Amino acid sequence: MTSRVAAELRQPKPLRMLWITFAWGSCFLAIQIGLNDAPVLWFAALRGLIAGGALVAVAGVRRAPMPRGRRTWVLISVLGVVNVSVAFAAMFGGLVGLSTGAASVLANAQPLLILLPAWWIYKERVSRRTLVAMGVGFAGLLAVAAPSGVGTGAWLSLTAAVAITAGTLISRQVTADVLQVIAWHFVVGGAVLAVAAWLVEGPPAINWSARFISVLLYVSLVGTAAAFLGWFTEVRNCRLDAVTAWTFLVPVFGILLSVLILGERQTFWGIGGMVLVVISMMFLVRPSGKARSSPAAVGVENAVPTIRRRGPSR
Repeated sequence: MTSRVAAELRQPKPLRMLWITFAWGSCFLAIQIGLNDAPVLWFAALRGLIAGGALVAVAGVRRAPMPRGRRTWVLISVLGVVNVSVAFAAMFGGLVGLSTGAASVLANAQPLLILLPAWWIYKERVSRRTLVAMGVGFAGLLAVAAPSGVGTGAWLSLTAAVAITAGTLISRQVTADVLQVIAWHFVVGGAVLAVAAWLVEGPPAINWSARFISVLLYVSLVGTAAAFLGWFTEVRNCRLDAVTAWTFLVPVFGILLSVLILGERQTFWGIGGMVLVVISMMFLVRPSGKARSSPAAVGVENAVPTIRRRGPSR
């Protein structure tokens, strides 16, 4: 990772964040469909392994430098277990017990979960404006998820959110080429999931229908390989509160697609909740007065250096 100080962190790129959040929102719908043909853990393992294999191939073609050093590989392995093994298993399992909309809401509580660790670890202070906007967005998510109640599916989805948040924080610590890091963390995480799947579910009992293959390729290549590469690129170059705020849109896309394609019906609370999320995003994405005069000041007051520079920039 190119070392950065707070003054050099930029705003997330809107178009990139829009397609990433749309891809992730659509993944919840695709996973819901794919679970009709494959067990939870095997489906999750295939997602990670295919995404990792594709990115390893791309890294080879681009001759991206391999990660070096024991610490780097330990961090990549930990990132794989947390961000892939735990997060994917919990996310897929949560969809078994919840609607697509509710699962996508609970699994994307990252904007709030990231605030305290980002301040504690990277000294990224958050403005009152950002806190209020995130509170409004989270209230909207609760309104959407409330009708589903609190059961196993809800707890699994929240576990996925915690794991993804931890993965975002860990990724900031890895200094190797971002493409190689993303590729190998998927390989490691997918391999761990495959072992867990064999132990828990036995040999893969998968219906290799055209529908499942299409869903698997979409989830693995678009919603995972491409989306996470874009995501971690933004995480390395933007404030964590600014970039994770965009994930409030993931449930909105997931719910809209589930209504249009699966016919899931939304309650008054669900519609009201989505309105609150959109309102919060309007404030979170739009720079404040300070931010307009200083690109690095998105949601920040009196920022301090996050990571000290080591050597020349790239």
